[in-house]
Amino acid sequence: MSEPLVSLPEVVAVLPAAGNGSRMECDCPKQYLTLHGKTLLEHTLAALFQHPHIQRAVVVISPDDWRFATLPLAQDPRISVVFGGTQRADSVLAGLRAVSDAPWVLVHDAARPCLHLQDLDRLLQLIRHCDVGGILAAPVRDTMKRSQGEAIEHTVDRRDLWHALTPQLFPRLLLQNCLERALQQGAVVTDEASALEFCGYHPQIVAGRADNIKVTRPEDLALAEFYLARLAPPSV
Repeated sequence: MSEPLVSLPEVVAVLPAAGNGSRMECDCPKQYLTLHGKTLLEHTLAALFQHPHIQRAVVVISPDDWRFATLPLAQDPRISVVFGGTQRADSVLAGLRAVSDAPWVLVHDAARPCLHLQDLDRLLQLIRHCDVGGILAAPVRDTMKRSQGEAIEHTVDRRDLWHALTPQLFPRLLLQNCLERALQQGAVVTDEASALEFCGYHPQIVAGRADNIKVTRPEDLALAEFYLARLAPPSV
């Protein structure tokens, strides 16, 4: 890993997990799908807790979620649970309000289990020199097209284009204020960085691995299974 992070302020992980995963075409939220004997959520938390600087996590679930309580990690003292809202931004805000003592937060998708320790470490190093925070992202490699209906309108220059990933790392109070302002003004908030952008801030990009995938569609599950098999198996 990079320079020791012992002297840095605490970072708490926030995992929005209140969605129903409708695009997965399954009968349970995607974070509870199982790979290699564990749910995606368990794999994701294990990946975060590999890093010595991540000692606490808040999982934001739906009020009608009964599955979380059945998992062994529900008894883990490092993990707390709060209820989220209908939108991702509402759930993240609920998580931020639950950790009002944390100076920095790391927001990570609950169904993004293939995070590499080296990527997480390089993202956390931003705390040393950046007061706005930043995100993991992967450079766009494919040719990009903009469409008009079902027809190609033109090819988009892919230089300086990035696929936004998670985790995304920000000062807790700054992120909370930006999310609240963006929601109040009706902005479209697709990830946490977009809330900061709306408020005039420019988070940093930390290049991350493209295999840090989010399980969103059925075909993603097999890919995540393959990537997980190649990672050293962490334990929560």
